[in-house]
Amino acid sequence: MTTRSVVVKVGTSSVTDARGGVDTGVLAAIARDVASLRAEGWQVIVVTSGAITAGWSEVGGGRRRPTDAATLQAVSAVGQPLLMHAWRDAFGALGVPVGQVLLAPLDFAHRGQYLQARGTLESLARLGVVAIVNENDAVADEEIRFGDNDRLAALVANLVGASHLVLLTDTEGLLSADPRLDPNATLIDEVAAIDASVLELAGRSRSGVGSGGMASKLAAARIATWSGVTVAIAQARREEPVRRVLGPGAGGTTFRARADRLAARKAWIAFAAPSRGTVTINDGAVHALVEAGRSLLRVGVVAHAGAFGEGDAIDVLDISGARVAKGLTRVDAAGLDSDDENLVIHRDDLVVLRAG
Repeated sequence: MTTRSVVVKVGTSSVTDARGGVDTGVLAAIARDVASLRAEGWQVIVVTSGAITAGWSEVGGGRRRPTDAATLQAVSAVGQPLLMHAWRDAFGALGVPVGQVLLAPLDFAHRGQYLQARGTLESLARLGVVAIVNENDAVADEEIRFGDNDRLAALVANLVGASHLVLLTDTEGLLSADPRLDPNATLIDEVAAIDASVLELAGRSRSGVGSGGMASKLAAARIATWSGVTVAIAQARREEPVRRVLGPGAGGTTFRARADRLAARKAWIAFAAPSRGTVTINDGAVHALVEAGRSLLRVGVVAHAGAFGEGDAIDVLDISGARVAKGLTRVDAAGLDSDDENLVIHRDDLVVLRAG
């Protein structure tokens, strides 16, 4: 994408109203904002939540929202076209074409499909089409139960090399405390690095309708900032909700991108490729990886877990169990029990995650 490119994620509590139906007013405001930014040369991708909530509003008849995966999959299949139709109307009123892109975890797990997804999004951008991205909830049952579109948006920003990620939600941004417990809580304007003290500020989802919450947004912000993307968390129900957080001091919470941006392939290894197991390494190996930038050798491994194969992504832990790195292994789990194998992860396939 261009140097001015933004992925905009809109949460369930923002795209739906109190009854669970699609809030067309919010979608219209975001569409106007996106169209205006595009006219100034920005490339924009929209990641939307809300299919399950909108679908249940259509077929639930006021009943309690289900929790089993099979029903949620069916409900999402009802809500997805409702949501897409609403986005098409919002952008169509401005003469802007849209295209639906449904992504599943498999699209990020396999490098080939990852590159195919990138090609599709880049082609839509060249055609002048705004991609409307959502998880393929109708088949990705694991993601319905455990996933969230904050992480998806961060992975999409990584995928296309976006300069910015804006997470629009029902709060102003990251606050110094939970406002339900502390009336003196204030907005944090900027975060230089997402460390333990920042993570402690995250609470549970306040709306009750989405799968995210501030914790998932901070996790997404960490993925994106490590990939060199500037992140903002801001209130969706504002005029020009995206534009107002792309400039300095314009509201919301901004997370600075890391100066040493991960290369695209290493960002994929670190955040998109699923981990199939772990290796625990000694202090000497930790020093070799973190300080000297070396490959991981068999001599430094003291334990391993998981039935991983050659080429799988695995997490590298220190003796205390803290994650040091992640990489693509050159040997399977059985091979680690043999003295014949020496190289475990080559430094070109290794991402050190000790910092941050």
